[in-house]
Amino acid sequence: MSATDPASSPDPATVAARAGCAPEFTTKSSSPPVYLTTAFDLESLEQLEAVTGGGQKGYIYTRDGNPNHDAFTNDVATLEHAEAGAVMASGMGALTAILMAMVKSGDHVIAARVLYGRTGQLLDHLATNFGLKVSYFDVDDLSALKAALIPETRLCIVESISNPLLEVADLPAIVDVLQGIPLLVDSTFATPCLLRPIDHGATLVWHSVSKYLNGHGDVMAGIVVGPTNLIRKIRAMSSLYGVNANPFESWLASRGLRTLPLRMQRVSQTATEIAAFLQSHPHVSRVFYPGLTDHAHFDRARRLLPHGCGGMLAFDLPGGRPAVDMLFRRLADVIPFSPTLADARTTVSYPAGTSHKFMTAAARAACGIGDGLVRLSIGLEDASDLKRELAAALAHTPM
Repeated sequence: MSATDPASSPDPATVAARAGCAPEFTTKSSSPPVYLTTAFDLESLEQLEAVTGGGQKGYIYTRDGNPNHDAFTNDVATLEHAEAGAVMASGMGALTAILMAMVKSGDHVIAARVLYGRTGQLLDHLATNFGLKVSYFDVDDLSALKAALIPETRLCIVESISNPLLEVADLPAIVDVLQGIPLLVDSTFATPCLLRPIDHGATLVWHSVSKYLNGHGDVMAGIVVGPTNLIRKIRAMSSLYGVNANPFESWLASRGLRTLPLRMQRVSQTATEIAAFLQSHPHVSRVFYPGLTDHAHFDRARRLLPHGCGGMLAFDLPGGRPAVDMLFRRLADVIPFSPTLADARTTVSYPAGTSHKFMTAAARAACGIGDGLVRLSIGLEDASDLKRELAAALAHTPM
């Protein structure tokens, strides 16, 4: 290597400020790269116009778009049989962008009564503070849904499998009642491996990416997929309200997505076995799992979820909150109490104190969420180990 002329060599401050960029090369990375950048450099004003106008594929500012965003959303859209997708900083960030794109003051949104607690909390907040009209219906009472529809109804929100009682929404029947009103389905519990709501007439599908799509408990993100024209509006709201996803989180989610089918098959099989075990345990009064024959939606689940019902289940302890506390203490070293779900490890949670604590006790009771309800997220462990650990802990719970 020839020596650099000291007279033409840049100052150390200049070298340091511009450091870190590798020369161009022709081989491709065997693992998708991470684009950890705030912005993207442009060659000219002409290129700026070409990129912003859509004539040239490119990126400008990560809040508006990033290759890692596109890689993840394209894959999820393909899995869900959707045209396009948008990824946000969390599941609630995705819902915020959806609502900002689709409704305004005076519009009406109707939602299933049993939902993730924060979903209902956001809807109620918008109703109280911004004049959105919100009403709720029982997913099994389609006559009530029909009666609640008004000219201002702009959106219906349901969960494919509800949190935490594992109700299965009859999506085709709901779509028939809506008669063209857009249906947004939170399919976090089902994933596209078990159910594709768009195939049943839904307009948009929404996931907390932090859960099964990533599957490793190390990501905070949300995604919505659906028609290109609507996703474009939602993505614009995501940028405007600043709820866009982080590129590294999107990259992690893409990595997790690679094993999604294997994980969903595994947790569905294990959850079915654990649900049957809990159903026969004397310290458990009731088990909620749509794969059990006594579940109210068993036949519906067989029709809509032929490949399994997923890894989520819930069960009631007759001893109420004291029994739950004892169970969690006994399980702490093996099946921890963690207010999330769909990790690679099995976890428990307490809906009345976490996901649905924002509801009044009366409202929770009306939904069937009592003080003895435990939500169990099945992981990738061996089923026999889980049964042994659960049995040992349940033996100490008060009746």
